[in-house]
Amino acid sequence: MTAHVPPPPLLETAGVDPDEALSILRGALAGADDGELFLERSELESLVFDDGRLKGANYDATEGFGLRVVAGETAGYAHANEITPDAIRRAAEAASLAKSGHAGVTAEGPRATNQSLYPPLDPLAAPGFSDKIALLQEIDAWARARDPRVVQVSASLIGERRAIEILRAEGRSVRDVRPLVRFNVSVTVEKNGRRETASAGAGGRAGFEEWTAPERWQAQVDECLRQALVNLGAVDCPAGEMDVVMGAGWPGVLLHEAVGHGFEGDFHRKGSSVFTGMMGRRVAAPGVTVVDDGSIAGRRGSLTVDDEGTPTSRTVLIEDGMMVGLMHDRLSARQMGQQATGNGRRQSFAHIPMPRMTNTFMEGGKDSRADMIANTKRGLYAANFGGGQVDITNGKFVFQCTEAYLIEDGKITSPVRGATLIGDGATALKGVTMIGDDFAFDPGVGTCGKAGQGVPVGIGQPSLKISGLTVGGTAV
Repeated sequence: MTAHVPPPPLLETAGVDPDEALSILRGALAGADDGELFLERSELESLVFDDGRLKGANYDATEGFGLRVVAGETAGYAHANEITPDAIRRAAEAASLAKSGHAGVTAEGPRATNQSLYPPLDPLAAPGFSDKIALLQEIDAWARARDPRVVQVSASLIGERRAIEILRAEGRSVRDVRPLVRFNVSVTVEKNGRRETASAGAGGRAGFEEWTAPERWQAQVDECLRQALVNLGAVDCPAGEMDVVMGAGWPGVLLHEAVGHGFEGDFHRKGSSVFTGMMGRRVAAPGVTVVDDGSIAGRRGSLTVDDEGTPTSRTVLIEDGMMVGLMHDRLSARQMGQQATGNGRRQSFAHIPMPRMTNTFMEGGKDSRADMIANTKRGLYAANFGGGQVDITNGKFVFQCTEAYLIEDGKITSPVRGATLIGDGATALKGVTMIGDDFAFDPGVGTCGKAGQGVPVGIGQPSLKISGLTVGGTAV
């Protein structure tokens, strides 16, 4: 059983009088518009089994705080990796410089919540270290025994327990303990001198036991092996404009990158999003509904409260093709006269919060994937995606397909390698012609980067058919 622990009072655990910390914070926020003292203690353990042996075993424990003072659009931020009255006082003096010449009234704090989206457990407590090593050895041996073409296996287990406390000037303290685990496996196969590698994984805000059951990790290994063997027989992808059928689940990473960032409030406050000024207007094909929801229990991108203390919520961004909402932290919400949506996130105490996605997904429709393929004369079936690049200001993207097939005369034919999808988010949304009835979330492996900060996120979508995407290929 996984050990359950209550959210710790980090100030008191560090030996700091909460009343003294509150007095320092109130002094820093006098005349400011907003701000908080954010405290954090995190523990992370990662085990990597590679090439038939334990390649790495790491444990990292960090703690610290960040103090923010917001005056207008200016934010002063100071942080330290020691939680002491002197350090908090020095941070308050530095962050208070943001108030120079400003006279405001500190905003009312976020509403309280009784919700709990995950138990305050410790993923590092169970299974034990030796049991984790034994499991990784078993995964390695099992994967190698599945097929004689397997020449390399890598598997890892990563567990994190992050405790936070947010203190506001009105005296309210919000505490949360956020568990997060992830299992990854990578398999390399070889035939006639050609090698192909595929990866799979799963995770979420729970203990390891949900993913270490044999039927769960064996399914991930089999999926990984299947993709690698498919790519052994892949031919070079032709290039050109095609209709593209995208698979359900993880392929929603294209939606996340090419569209999702454009609905974050700070980009609209600065006027730098391709969707700026489009509220209430059509930005996608009819039937397209896109949601960000950080309140789904257990999902990788879910949070009971965001990193400003605002409870997470369901925010509809696009409804039936029309732009209807944005994701806000407290700053962008105040500047735009809106309500914070629970999307204020930060990588750690050393980072300032900003509007970020949580679990972002397109809702399902009524079409079957079989019909999408049958109705495609010439196109590409993009079953799985790898990495990509996107420009937030214009939505232009390039994404690599890790598993893709040609569609010819309504049938899936050859697997292809080297396929990339090229386009822009706004055009791609309007090019959606069929929306699948097979909605799925990704298995729980997403990490989103923005302004040098990475945070865990969830992604989801049904199968989609998009007309007129540019496909980059390697066929000569």
